[in-house]
Formats: sequence, structure tokens, C-alpha cells
Amino acid sequence: MQADSDNPDTQDAGAADAGEATERRLLAAVARGDRVAFERLYLRQHGVLARFLARHTARRDLVDDIINDAFWVVWRKAAEFRGDSKVGTWIIGIAYRCMLKTLRQNLPAAEVEVDLPDPAATETGEAEQRELRDWVRRGLDLLSPEQRMTLELAYYLGQSCEEIAVIMNCATGTVKARMFHARLRLRNSLPALGGADFAANPAERK
Repeated sequence: MQADSDNPDTQDAGAADAGEATERRLLAAVARGDRVAFERLYLRQHGVLARFLARHTARRDLVDDIINDAFWVVWRKAAEFRGDSKVGTWIIGIAYRCMLKTLRQNLPAAEVEVDLPDPAATETGEAEQRELRDWVRRGLDLLSPEQRMTLELAYYLGQSCEEIAVIMNCATGTVKARMFHARLRLRNSLPALGGADFAANPAERK
């Protein structure tokens, strides 16, 4: 039998727990006014936030502004963290609300879009990958902002329904309902958006 210490899943869970414990210590230090801890927390969270925000605006200046606004809130409200969610989930929730405010202030100047992951493609497959990304993007554009955000938080950032509820400040049941209706709409819309080839050969698009 494989020992728990040799199990990759156990090791990953342990690393995640250690990372969360570190971020909770950093946030507690931030609440006491520790600027070094604040900088360390900023560096740990910046990449995730940048990728998350870049899916909603192509303007790099807005991404940086939103991150700075979010961390200003983190600095001021660190002591209000209750500990009933992950630190990263709490910070993403702050960034989400800052993003909504910034986009409302800047639209239509801000270009809002979903920047889908760019998988490594062979030279002969690049056109097909671009076609597939465009196909999925058009499907996501049909969703309501809340449905679209729910799917992105779940599938791009790996957030659970409970964590998404914290980020979007709604009930877990609301998150599940949005996810259900978003999936249903995508399932019904994507074949038509993709044209005859997509509709005729759905198995090849899995």
C-alpha cells in the first residue's frame, strides 16, 4: 500500500493547506500594518488576479488599476477578514467588485472580452484552434454577465460553488442555478454558432 506521504494527491493537498496558512498569516500581519507582509501577499496573488481580470478587458492599464484598487481595499480591510473562506477567494471577491466599478466607469472605452487559454498548437492546427476559440467565445457572449462570470470562476480559476458565492456575494444555490442555465444555453447555442461542421460532428469537438 502506498503511504500517504508518497501519494501525489495528499502532497498537493498538503501544499495547498500550507499555502493557505501562509496567506492567512500574511493577511493577519497586514491587518497590523505590516508593509512587508502586504508586499508578499501582493506578489502571491498578483498573477491569479491579472489572469482573471484580463479575461474581461484587453486594456492592460485597467487590469493594473483594478489590482491596485483591490489591494488598497485589502490594506484597509484586512482586519475584517472572518476566515470563513480562503484568503485568495476573499481577495478575488474584492477584485471582482472593483472590476465591475471600473468597467462601468470606462465602458464603452474598455474592450471587454474573454481571452481563452491559448493551447500549444502545431503549425497545421493553429487555424482550427483559432476557430475553436472564436466559437466558444461567441457562445460565452450569449450568456448574461453573471452566468459568464460563474463559468469562468469555476473552469478557469477552479473555484467551488461555495467560493464563487463568496466572490459574487450571492447564495450557493444561485451559483448552481446560474451554472446550470449557462451550460444549458451553451449546449443549445454552440452547434448553431459553429456552423454545419460543428453541428454535424459534435463528437469531434469534445
